[in-house]
Amino acid sequence: MIEIERKFLVASEDYKKEAFAKSRITQGYLNSIPERTVRVRIKGDKGFLTIKGASNESGISRFEWEKEIPVDEAQKLMLLCEKGVIDKTRFEVKIGSHIFEVDEFYGENEGLTVAEVELGSETETFEKPSWLGKEVTNDNRYYNSYLSKNPFMNWK
Repeated sequence: MIEIERKFLVASEDYKKEAFAKSRITQGYLNSIPERTVRVRIKGDKGFLTIKGASNESGISRFEWEKEIPVDEAQKLMLLCEKGVIDKTRFEVKIGSHIFEVDEFYGENEGLTVAEVELGSETETFEKPSWLGKEVTNDNRYYNSYLSKNPFMNWK
């Protein structure tokens, strides 16, 4: 399956009052090279194993495969992950016909908040909420796999 998404920084916390869902997420990487990342995620009481390919030239599209796994298996796989665990809360916000996933990061990535919107095509238009900031779709620094190795707190 091809994932098509755009990524933005968040300019204000107004998204919180618009969110219809919120969940805590921890994730680690069994492999974090950009050509094929393999991620283990625990979201609430569910576990997931995800494989992603490299992004295309625009940074908007890439292959993604995800499978739900038992949370106890995800916890065991987390022990095998590379150094650098991502810890965040995801807020889901419906704007027009799209759902924005807004991730507020903790730990070494504290202070970073990023919003993503999945699209049906690279040219699909969408309503942009007032709290949406600068687009960072094609900036690899905002990939979770990059943040696990090069945390936001070390960027300055």
